[in-house]
Amino acid sequence: MTTLRGSFDGNGDRRRCLVVVFLRGAADGLELVPPTGEDGYYRARPLLGVRPEDALALDQRFGLNPGLGALHPFYLDGDLAVVHAAGSEDSSRSHFEAQDLMEHGGLAAGGWLGRFLRYRQDPAPGALSAVALGKTLPECLRGAPAAAVMQSLDDFTLGPESDTLLPRLARLYAREEGELGRSAHDTLEALQRIEALRAEPYRPTGGAEYPQDELGRSLRELARLIKARVGLEAATLDLGGWDSHLAQEALLEPLMTRLARGLAAFYQDLGSDMEATSVVVMTEFGRRVRENASLGTDHGRGSVMFVLGGGTRGGRVTGAWPGLDESVLEGPGDLPVLNNYRDVLAPVLRRHGAGDDLSRIFPDFEIDPLEV
Repeated sequence: MTTLRGSFDGNGDRRRCLVVVFLRGAADGLELVPPTGEDGYYRARPLLGVRPEDALALDQRFGLNPGLGALHPFYLDGDLAVVHAAGSEDSSRSHFEAQDLMEHGGLAAGGWLGRFLRYRQDPAPGALSAVALGKTLPECLRGAPAAAVMQSLDDFTLGPESDTLLPRLARLYAREEGELGRSAHDTLEALQRIEALRAEPYRPTGGAEYPQDELGRSLRELARLIKARVGLEAATLDLGGWDSHLAQEALLEPLMTRLARGLAAFYQDLGSDMEATSVVVMTEFGRRVRENASLGTDHGRGSVMFVLGGGTRGGRVTGAWPGLDESVLEGPGDLPVLNNYRDVLAPVLRRHGAGDDLSRIFPDFEIDPLEV
């Protein structure tokens, strides 16, 4: 499933946009970014380990899975940062519990992204300030001042009678004041802008070719909204299917290719707009270090996060790394979480106007931001 959300004020300004891509099912960070410089990796994964000669070099310790090869140029250009041993404090290894805790930003009401939109500096909520491309509102956006759920721009419409309904609604709400009047005005203006967008076929720029799948279509719609200056400030997209208990290579290779090619097309399509657009890729937890008898990996702890564009200090794998010696592994043999996802998000949120004090976005957590 893919989800997209955004804000609209119609002022034509280039607002910053934060895009969160959630890999549901617990993506194996040791497969996506294999520690090719660690002997312990190959002892634990004699069959599943990505060979050093196949990986795309990131530094002396880590490589990038060739399935994610479309992202490698952005790393080399300094626009992509990688954080390994990343995740949350949840140790349940339950998809549902871990996703819930991570999307809420801890034991708090509403979602962390919703609180960011509510408490950021100079909030300007509109009908399209937050968008989730998909069928449901993700938990991270709960409590946002405004949010829209759509699978495409075709969902944001009044139907075939919109040409006559829009003027009538405009007259109906013209004399309204306060929050109701502003909300009605923003929504009607958003509808008019979307109607105009739909009237013209969208042509990606920069040589971008989006994959013909749900993620590719969602990223294409997202790029269209950002370039249309509808005031989009936050968006979420999901890519599921990462629960790789068996036949992991066959399962993950097409997912990695879809993710990398979709994000590469999005990056190329936006061009200079990527300077004001940040993409964060995250997952609920990682996989066991040791491969299982079914050529897969079981639920673990630490995984990997990616941060792309928007002023990212990229071209490096950052954050603490424990190594893979048996003595440092957690529980039944898991990579420990040394880099909390909030500490990865903190500098990104600050670049997007959250301010220095993030206590209302991540209550009861002491932020120690990573340099990404």
